Amino acid sequence: MKNYKIILSATLLTLSACTVNHVKNTSAGSDSAKNQSSAPAISASLFAKMQIKPTIKIGDAVELKFTVYNDADTARQFCKWHTPFEPLMSKYLDVKDASGQEMLYKGAMAKRIMPPPPSSYMKVNPKDSLTATIDLLKAYDISKPSKYTVIYVGQNMSGLTVKDSVAFVYEGK
Repeated sequence: MKNYKIILSATLLTLSACTVNHVKNTSAGSDSAKNQSSAPAISASLFAKMQIKPTIKIGDAVELKFTVYNDADTARQFCKWHTPFEPLMSKYLDVKDASGQEMLYKGAMAKRIMPPPPSSYMKVNPKDSLTATIDLLKAYDISKPSKYTVIYVGQNMSGLTVKDSVAFVYEGK
């Protein structure tokens, strides 16, 4: 029971990390308002889209393209933790086969300090975008021919919204 409380506390702290930084930045006094105008705002209008080839041959890389868009007139920022903008250090995607079985995540699981330090944020200029690509084979047990669906589940850490999942068919050569 004690371990359950520790795990629950750590999970809640992790999920609220980017929000804590946002509240700290926006609720500051008048001195920080001057500093805030030159610093990018947190992800209020950022969103991301994923893209993947519809058919991938077994043995080829399963490359997922992840693009963050800023439609706002001012710079925005997001926490790069739980996104492809950092090395695979956490499970932020659900990858399921055609039967709905979730593929095993075999990548690293990083322990984080909270709140995220300033270096964990990425700035997206107004009306601009940033793109990162990852090979899903490096972190997920995708080995058999099937249709796979990829869903982004890292929004609580990054602050990014990804509305649509992507799918691909992994087939023999």
